[in-house]
Amino acid sequence: MPNLESNLKRHMREIWIARAAIVVTAALNAFLINDLTAFPWWLASVVELALLVPLSVATAWMHTQMLRATSQHHWTLIHHRRRKIRQAAIVLTIIITLINFQSLFGVLKALLYGARGTTGQSLLIDALNIWLTNIVVFALWFWNMDRGGPAARDLIKQPVADLMFPQMNADCPGHETWTPGFFDYVFVSFTNATAFSPTDTLPLSVRAKLLFMVEAFASLLTVGLVAARAVNILS
Repeated sequence: MPNLESNLKRHMREIWIARAAIVVTAALNAFLINDLTAFPWWLASVVELALLVPLSVATAWMHTQMLRATSQHHWTLIHHRRRKIRQAAIVLTIIITLINFQSLFGVLKALLYGARGTTGQSLLIDALNIWLTNIVVFALWFWNMDRGGPAARDLIKQPVADLMFPQMNADCPGHETWTPGFFDYVFVSFTNATAFSPTDTLPLSVRAKLLFMVEAFASLLTVGLVAARAVNILS
């Protein structure tokens, strides 16, 4: 029981950190300078926060149910509802991903065909904004995907891994029961966005490799084309 309570506390802490990361993406969307998207500048942030609020309420309620569970029947119901919450979180991540890609498309279109009111400075800031959002978004993807998601990693210990962290190596003493946290996935996302390839953490499954490819491609467009073009405009 103490081990279960410890894992449950860690699980919920990671959940709330991930929810805070979504707030960060909403804030970054709100600070885009150029109005180059197909929707008003404020709509993306409002939609993300509007979906996040009920998801957070459901998460808090589920935490309470876990603490009160006393039978296998209770845990069966909790597992079913927790799966629904995870599916809702994945839907929200998909929406954030599409919003960020649409912002990237808008900036690329402005660079290729021109847009009224854009400057080199504003395009640089928007490129950095999109790049940072890209890192957070794919950290959420890795966190939600690897080994069945945070609940499976922290509570069930599902052995099938999508990502191979250095701590999972048998030659790494002191990490026999180690499981990655949200900031570990942020680091994976950051290194992939800067190096355009895996660094110390390797993708094992096909879906993990596809996510690495998509993030690296989006980052390459942002850094290599958008930022470079903006610097040319500045000069």
